[in-house]
Amino acid sequence: MNQYVIIAIDGTDSQALERRMAARPSHLAGARDLKANNHFILGGAILDESGKMTGSVMIVQFEDEAALQNWYCNEPYIQQNVWQSIEIKPFRVADV
Repeated sequence: MNQYVIIAIDGTDSQALERRMAARPSHLAGARDLKANNHFILGGAILDESGKMTGSVMIVQFEDEAALQNWYCNEPYIQQNVWQSIEIKPFRVADV
């Protein structure tokens, strides 16, 4: 399996948090599905100084780039314009 780290930053407009909260149930359901299928390794929200969610970090794994792209195209935070800056990098979880 190929592993990836996703670092995604939310928009900063006045509706950004509202979009995140509206998409969050679908996003979390998708993460649970990824986990059930051994594609989700770790993930969570990036917080600002006040504890407000401003982005996400996920470590995922897929058989190939096509499977990664399929997830990407169907991710609610992408479809609903929550994440505005997305970085995906190859990653390897340390075996410790």
